[in-house]
Amino acid sequence: MLNYHTLAHPAGPSASLDLLRARSAEPASTVRPAASSSEEEASGRVLACAGCRLPVTTSAARMEVAGSHEHTFANPAGFSFRIGCFSDATGCVAVGEPSAYWSWFPPHSWLVEQCAACRQHLGWLFRAGTAGFHGLILDRLLEVDEEG
Repeated sequence: MLNYHTLAHPAGPSASLDLLRARSAEPASTVRPAASSSEEEASGRVLACAGCRLPVTTSAARMEVAGSHEHTFANPAGFSFRIGCFSDATGCVAVGEPSAYWSWFPPHSWLVEQCAACRQHLGWLFRAGTAGFHGLILDRLLEVDEEG
């Protein structure tokens, strides 16, 4: 079952970080976790919103979709995005209604995802039935120390 947040965690960013470490999601059959290159990767470095530093996901949540973790796509308006695929993104909130229009990963529909704190657009939640993943814009994330 795909889990995602629709509101910021009331206990603040440190609680979001704890949730990132505690939760795991079952990837769809067409996706698999990306290979870790070191123990540090396996433990999950924290990736935060570049705008406000709210923890969004971890490197341990990296996954492959259609054979790759990273993809570059353009939307109908011609804006290009380099995204990474993640199984979990507790620092994001999904907004709007699901749409299948111009989906980069058919048969998945998508919803826009924003930072739960500052509301910056961080990517998209892709869903197909109960399976799904987060396509996050990589240049809007930064690696942070566990203390934030």
